[in-house]
Amino acid sequence: MLENQHKRSLISDISRLKLLMPWIGHMALDQLHRGSLEPWVMQRRQEGAAAATINHGLKVVRRILNLAASEWVDEYGMTWLLAAPKIKLLPETDRRPPYPLTWEEQTRLFKELPGHLEKMALFAVNTGCRDQEICNLRWDWEVAVPELGTRVFLIPGTQVKNGDDRLVVLNRIALSVVESLRGSHPTHVFTYRGKPVFRMLNSAWLRARQKAGLPQVRVHDLKHTFGRRLRAAGVSFEDRQDLLGHRSGRITTHYSAAELTKLLDAANSVCDREGNQPQLVVLRRRYAA
Repeated sequence: MLENQHKRSLISDISRLKLLMPWIGHMALDQLHRGSLEPWVMQRRQEGAAAATINHGLKVVRRILNLAASEWVDEYGMTWLLAAPKIKLLPETDRRPPYPLTWEEQTRLFKELPGHLEKMALFAVNTGCRDQEICNLRWDWEVAVPELGTRVFLIPGTQVKNGDDRLVVLNRIALSVVESLRGSHPTHVFTYRGKPVFRMLNSAWLRARQKAGLPQVRVHDLKHTFGRRLRAAGVSFEDRQDLLGHRSGRITTHYSAAELTKLLDAANSVCDREGNQPQLVVLRRRYAA
């Protein structure tokens, strides 16, 4: 981790290793191979993880083993491993298409989520942010826009998948979620029991989607849901790209009040739809204290 501080995927890699540690944390490096990883692979399969998701974890292990056999040496100049085992990845033939939620499905799923995860999901479906952008969201990335009476977040490119700074426009519901969390933690917006959350796709999410009868829904589908609703509301392609963080950082660093007003209006266009406003009322009541 110390050697890879520059990687945008560092936080994701850490979360993947945390999932692996209960299965391999007691093993020496020379005991790790594709066979010793198989129990973890089988467990992730049973949890409904896609092959691509499992492969991300296998790639982290493979990278560590390759470094241990090529670059990392002991006090005698010997590499930690004589040779790195071959870590074969799963065939990614089960890639599932996006599954945008209907309003009824959103209500059903969110009702089964624990409070902290419900807030994160509601923020995701109203901003189009990715899992790690939400988990890593910090208060010092918040920027007040007094001329519009609102706030935005500017996520540094080092924390964004495409490497560009990410402008997060807060519609009424997303802003309400943020305000309900203000002051609860000194650095991070979303936390659980006083600590930042590493990932939204956890056991609580898996249980909730099963109870809701939506085993196919992934965290990333919340982003697709926001995009689909923007399109249904008649938001232009370019504005959808900006709101979803797909385009370059031209607006994040040089936006005008007019441009931001247009994006804010577009983001708010998904608020007053059946199923979304009642969810906001529930949050306000539950977290009013």
